[in-house]
Amino acid sequence: MLDGEENVVLAAVKGRSSAFGLLYDHYQPKIYRFVLIKVGRREEAEDLTHQVFLQALQNIRTYEPLGFPFSSWLYRIARNQIIDHYRTRRVEVELEDAEEGLLVHSDASGSAERSLELERVRKAIAALKPEHQDIIVLRFVEDLPVKEVAMALEKSEGAVKVAQHRALKALREILNQNQSNG
Repeated sequence: MLDGEENVVLAAVKGRSSAFGLLYDHYQPKIYRFVLIKVGRREEAEDLTHQVFLQALQNIRTYEPLGFPFSSWLYRIARNQIIDHYRTRRVEVELEDAEEGLLVHSDASGSAERSLELERVRKAIAALKPEHQDIIVLRFVEDLPVKEVAMALEKSEGAVKVAQHRALKALREILNQNQSNG
C-alpha cells in the first residue's frame, strides 16, 4: 500500500493529476504483472495495462473506497479489461513471456532448478480455469488478502476461500500429474 494512499486517492478523485501519477507509479508494475500472467504477451499486457489506467483515470471521480484499498478497484478494472480483450479478440492464451511476472518474486541468485520449477508451476497455473488463475495470481503472486481478492473479483470472501481451496487442489493435481508424466 502506498504511504498516505487515502489522501493521494482523495486528491486524484478531486482531479489532481499529480496524485493520479503517484498512484500510477505505485500500481503500474503490479497491474502489468497481473495482466501479463493472464494474457502471456508483453505487447498485449502493456496495451491492456495502459487501458486499465486510462479507464481508471476516466472514472476516478466515481471511485468510492467502501473499506477496500484502491488496488482492489484497479484489479477489478484489469480483470474486466482482460475479459473484454478475450471476448472481442478470441485470442488463445499464450504464456511464453508470463514467466517474467512470476520471476519478479524469485531470488536474483536462483538456480536453474528453481527456474525449471517456476516454469512448471507457471504452466500448471495456465492450465487452470480462468477464475482459479485469477485467485492464485492475486492471492499468491500479488499477495493480496482474501478481502481484496473478493472485492476485485466481485465475490464474497467465503466464495473466494472456497474457490482458493479448489484452485489449490486443482493446481496440486496438475503438478502431481505432470510430475508422474515427466
